[in-house]
Amino acid sequence: MTSHALGGSGAQISPEDLLTLLAVARLGKFTAAAHSLGLNHTTVSRRIAALEKAYGERVLVASPDGWELNAAGRQLLPIAEDIESALGRIDGPSASSLSGTIRLACPQAFALEWAVPALTGLQQDHPGLQIELITATQRARQYRSGVDIEVVVGRPDAPRSIAKHIRDYRLQLYASQDYVAAHTMPTTIDELAEHRLIYYIENSLQVDDLDEAASALPSGRGFFRSTSVHAHLLATSNGAGIGILPDFVARGNSRLVQVLPEQFSKQVSYWASVRHESLRNAGVRRVLDVL
Repeated sequence: MTSHALGGSGAQISPEDLLTLLAVARLGKFTAAAHSLGLNHTTVSRRIAALEKAYGERVLVASPDGWELNAAGRQLLPIAEDIESALGRIDGPSASSLSGTIRLACPQAFALEWAVPALTGLQQDHPGLQIELITATQRARQYRSGVDIEVVVGRPDAPRSIAKHIRDYRLQLYASQDYVAAHTMPTTIDELAEHRLIYYIENSLQVDDLDEAASALPSGRGFFRSTSVHAHLLATSNGAGIGILPDFVARGNSRLVQVLPEQFSKQVSYWASVRHESLRNAGVRRVLDVL
């Protein structure tokens, strides 16, 4: 790739350096940008330094949110996007075809129920689009996470990001038919104290909406705790106790029956947190649409 444009210092600005700046602007971390570009951290750092030298001024500033574009960097952003778009037309003749790598972080249950089916279908329509999916149930990070889209439980309060509502679901109580046959079915919330409860490890998530669901119930006679919602499902199905499960996970499981449906049902929401720079990416916008 040949060099492109003159910077303020009179030196030529490399298109590779502009594409590197674009990756850093979207992901906020040199390490994440390096991974998305197939480079190492040192190369990303060197390219940004070369770009700033050729341009004659700084284009990035360090902040608690990671690396951010300053005013000079924002002027270069549309130029970098034009280069990315031009290269995309070379790689694929269809103007509507998406390409590049999208990094998505989301809870495990959301990934298996919605994200994987939606994203694999999207890749069939856009073979040049690459997906990296990280599963984690956590609150939206206050600082840059190195992903394009972060799906979390509860409305995120992350600076310099856009919050987009994805969908609602309900946390409800379930038990296996074998468990119900072997134990006295609770008729009140207070009677749950006589049963083993199945849910997340206390204080492991720091997700308010999920923590509140457990705090609304009495401490059980025992517990089975895990950071995996599918471990909750399996333990409940195997008769270990009464599980607090998302309705979409338990739905269709013939081994389970709902417990106290009139007394406990908590609505929870999935939200996406996306940075402004990432939202300028057509691939990111399309992934949000299919989610």
